[in-house]
Amino acid sequence: MAEDNIFREVDEELRSDRMRALWRRFAPYVIGAAIGVVAIVAVNEGWTWYHSNNAAQASDELYTAFEFVDGGDLEAARIQLDTLIADGSGGYPTLAEFRKAGVLAKEGKIDEAINTYDALANAQSNPRLRELALVLGGTLMVDNGTLADVESRAGSVANDASPLRNAARETLGLAQYKAGDFAAAQASFEAVLNDEMTQTSTRNRMGYYLAQLLAEGAIAPTSTADAAADAIDAIVSGDAPADAQTTPETPATDESAATTETAPAAQ
Repeated sequence: MAEDNIFREVDEELRSDRMRALWRRFAPYVIGAAIGVVAIVAVNEGWTWYHSNNAAQASDELYTAFEFVDGGDLEAARIQLDTLIADGSGGYPTLAEFRKAGVLAKEGKIDEAINTYDALANAQSNPRLRELALVLGGTLMVDNGTLADVESRAGSVANDASPLRNAARETLGLAQYKAGDFAAAQASFEAVLNDEMTQTSTRNRMGYYLAQLLAEGAIAPTSTADAAADAIDAIVSGDAPADAQTTPETPATDESAATTETAPAAQ
């Protein structure tokens, strides 16, 4: 028994010596790996905090610019937006670009505003933001360009798949009316009316357009145009509430329409 204990103690000492030798050999690597993990976690947390802090700051700067616009201080708003465009993080510089174009339009700098929208449309990878820039640029072109200018922007958006299709169709219709192409304008306005997702306020507006075309004798009476004109007459005379459904029901289409139909205001 004594010999077994001696051998066991010797064996344990040898194993202990081997463990110490292994530790001395690999300890720097183990400690280095642990320090690396801690450093990675610290950098990740710091980066997350940095971006969150920057995003919050960019949001505050954007709303400050909005307040300047609401207060009528357009120059201060533009300066604030330029700072955000240059130094902002995330999607805020893009939002600032859209708002800046609206400010430029308010200042009467229409060409600069259109150029800004065109640049946004060309730079955007997000198809919806690209469509928004095209529609807003086309809207400015109604009074400041030709029908071809409007068509080159809003024309590609006036399709059934786009949530902004009705904003694009309305813009096209107004440009067509201005250019004297009354049949095309009628078709554009009626396309909005025939979209089952069109909101009541937009339907009323299309009714006004069609009623004006009928009153001018620019278009021949049709069932849709007559119904829209009659509905507008009823609203004007007080026989129907303005927020009521003023146009005849249209059959559902096979394709589902998006819920958003008009471009959000950027000016």
